[in-house]
Amino acid sequence: MVTVKSILEKKGHEVYSVSPDQTVYDALKVLADKEIGAVLVKEGDKLMGIFSERDYARKLILKGFFSKESSVRDVMTKDLVFVHYDADIFDCMAIMNEKKVRHLPVLENNKLIGLVSIGDVVNGIIHSQQSSIKDLEGYIAGGGYGHMS
Repeated sequence: MVTVKSILEKKGHEVYSVSPDQTVYDALKVLADKEIGAVLVKEGDKLMGIFSERDYARKLILKGFFSKESSVRDVMTKDLVFVHYDADIFDCMAIMNEKKVRHLPVLENNKLIGLVSIGDVVNGIIHSQQSSIKDLEGYIAGGGYGHMS
């Protein structure tokens, strides 16, 4: 079973953040520099929200606002959906699908320890499926179904 823990062990626990008072332009620079699709919004240690490319497109550009004049606070997503460190990736996919989100902050003991994206989860599911297929092929090749004589 692939878990959030195994994803974070491979990709790392580093989480990028901006302050809610920074400009959207500053947040976009972080996204571009780090080649990521979302950044957490924190005020000190307090998690305030998340800012994503979707927020930029839907809440700023389409409404005629400008990234150098708007603060992250005005366009960030405030209602965060979290996942726990020991969650199964299939649970993550279900949450992402139901809540229509592409990024899940990861908690362990109520402390932020990482962020998983839809890409991370899809890759985990692909890996899980490939492992299952190999196991089944090995079972079949090894005569695991038995033969009647």
